[in-house]
Amino acid sequence: MNDQKLMDNYLLILKSTVEVYVHGTLESSNQDVRYLLKSGLDNIMTNQAETYDEMTNYGWYTINNVKSSEINKTFKKLQSKEN
Repeated sequence: MNDQKLMDNYLLILKSTVEVYVHGTLESSNQDVRYLLKSGLDNIMTNQAETYDEMTNYGWYTINNVKSSEINKTFKKLQSKEN
C-alpha cells in the first residue's frame, strides 16, 4: 500500500470517527463525559485538518471548483421543491 492510499484511509477513519464523537457529545447527559468527548472531537478535527492539508500539499486531494451557474441551478431546484 502506498503513502497516498494510507493517507486516504486515515482521512476516512478520521471523518467517520468525528461522526461518532459528535453524536456522543450531543447525546451525553453527563457534563464530564461531554467534556471528554468534546476534547476528543477537537483533537480528531485538528488531525483531520492537518491530514487534509498534507494531502493537498502532495496533490493527493484535489478540489474541483463548482461553477456559480451550477450552484444557482441546484439552489433553484431545491427552492422549487420547498413550494
